[in-house]
Amino acid sequence: MSSPDSASLSPVSPLTPVTSALVEFLAEARVPTEHGSFTMKLFREKATGLEHVAMVMGEVAGSALVRVHSECMTGDVFGSLRCDCGPQLHFAMNEIGKKGSGVVLYLRQEGRGIGLANKLKAYQLQDQGMDTVEANNHLGFAADLRNFDVAAQILGELGVSSVRLMTNNPRKVDTLKAHGVQIEERVPVRTDTQPENERYLGTKARKLGHHIDWLG
Repeated sequence: MSSPDSASLSPVSPLTPVTSALVEFLAEARVPTEHGSFTMKLFREKATGLEHVAMVMGEVAGSALVRVHSECMTGDVFGSLRCDCGPQLHFAMNEIGKKGSGVVLYLRQEGRGIGLANKLKAYQLQDQGMDTVEANNHLGFAADLRNFDVAAQILGELGVSSVRLMTNNPRKVDTLKAHGVQIEERVPVRTDTQPENERYLGTKARKLGHHIDWLG
């Protein structure tokens, strides 16, 4: 299996000490989907009160196929073409369904961490000519405020120590590695490019270091 190119990965933000428990388990239930039957496990992040979801299929202790996915109401729920979030989520669930095992971590950090209201304000700025990074900065936010430390903690709660990580974002790779999760392989998530999201994807590649090589 191939290994991530560490030279191309972005810096990791300061980590929460791994000795502190970031999450607590709340509940679980079977959730049948078009991709197969998952067990939805709900965790609460203690510091923020945010409730994060682990969609688990089959046996995942030890090594697992994993997607760490941040909430995107516009893309995941309503099928917005402004981003590639919905297609990435369904790609991951489909790959896990074909394999028969794996985990989708669904983290509640909308709009790269700025929340839904500010995300919509950023969309308005993008319609006026700014790119996604410029819009966030104009509103007083960093380009990406998401925190993936909690993902490593939830994987630990699930007994997952080694992953094939479905992502184009090198920061997710860095954070999990820094928390001791072995990255067996970075699995590219390729989605169809739309006229409405081509500039957005290009900005993620140029300014955020995402691996979106199919844009050319």
